[in-house]
Amino acid sequence: MKRRVLIISYYWPPSGGAGVQRWLKFVKYLRAFGWEPVIYTPENPEFPSLDKSLAKDIPEGIEIVRTPIWEPYSFYKKLIGADKNERINAGFLSEKKRPGFAEKFSIWLRGNFFIPDARKFWIQPSVRFLLKYLEKNPVDAIVSTGPPHSMHMIALGLKKKTGLPWLADFRDPWTNIDFYHELMLTGWADKKHHNQEMSVLQQADELVVISRSMKSDFLKIHNRDYSVITNGYDEEDVLASGIEPDQKFTISHIGTMVKTRNPEALWQALKAEVTENPEFAKNLEIKLVGSVDYTVGESLEKAGLSQYVNKVSYLPHNEVVKVQQQSQVLLLLINDTPNAKVILPGKFFEYMASRRPILCIGPKDGDAAQVIADTNSGYIVDKDDAAGIQQTLKLLFAHYKTGNTKMESKGIDRYSRQQLTADLAERLNYICR
Repeated sequence: MKRRVLIISYYWPPSGGAGVQRWLKFVKYLRAFGWEPVIYTPENPEFPSLDKSLAKDIPEGIEIVRTPIWEPYSFYKKLIGADKNERINAGFLSEKKRPGFAEKFSIWLRGNFFIPDARKFWIQPSVRFLLKYLEKNPVDAIVSTGPPHSMHMIALGLKKKTGLPWLADFRDPWTNIDFYHELMLTGWADKKHHNQEMSVLQQADELVVISRSMKSDFLKIHNRDYSVITNGYDEEDVLASGIEPDQKFTISHIGTMVKTRNPEALWQALKAEVTENPEFAKNLEIKLVGSVDYTVGESLEKAGLSQYVNKVSYLPHNEVVKVQQQSQVLLLLINDTPNAKVILPGKFFEYMASRRPILCIGPKDGDAAQVIADTNSGYIVDKDDAAGIQQTLKLLFAHYKTGNTKMESKGIDRYSRQQLTADLAERLNYICR
């Protein structure tokens, strides 16, 4: 008989984007490792994007429990003059204009009054509801995944009342997240964020993080055991056959491009190569799939590259995988922030599985660079090294001209969703021993 695990997640289909995929894929394969997942998620959440194609990964007969959530986004939209149906971008991304006073004021409100985040109003109602639910529907363990870190606070409330084994999964840091310094926190609010974070780190039975550097950073906050379970790729998503590479020399970035990912050195290198090499200019296409901050558009225009840009606002995941396999080069941009070494984006593993060359612009001693080197999946260049980027572009273009852009990657099986779910099940078994 399978043991039951309650998974508390804000993001669940029809939510699109990276936040939903980690636990959707775990749930897809958990039954094979002796666990029956039960999902607890909001009935009416505010998603940045929708992707109906992800529903195919929800196992048949899975129990999904939903309750209403109240979030202050209607107030926020009125404050900044946005349409009530407009979706809210993550990570302080602004596609159309520089943030004005209203946007900055809303960030201040968010950081200082909505702690740990804007979903805080769902914490206590969820604890009350789930305590009643668990009386008739017992489980063997609880999982919370954040951000939003309000999910961890729900699990903490249940832990205190039930004593059930609890695994807290951090897809991103809390007080060490790249935009934490942009929240304009008062001393009181900063202390409250840290106190809540510490309560989770101290009381969860198991803590899972997505990279070795994130583990190192959390160890500095609280010294205890942490398990590293990275994101990964689903073999069922990448086994499509008959997909031919693009005719053009496509350099594709998949996902949100916030201002801290705006690769100025890359634009300089591309400008130089376009100027020096007419054949390169004739074949170049810069494909940007996802939301792009206005600063990126300004930089591209300044570099004279706008004519080479193919902007696609959003694609469902099944189409994204196809774009990855078609592209001549896959662009991985590591945020230019103090925690850059920790960043290991979820899409990176699908990049690897596509076996197209990855051009990673970020720290050479970061987690992403380490995995690329270990698996022979691409090239790593420092964010300020325009000359180095240009030389790499020359090499990649030479491979493109010979039709030899497929990477002979190695050791990527360890990042398959099935293997990662086996690792997760092992941790659940451990805390329920």
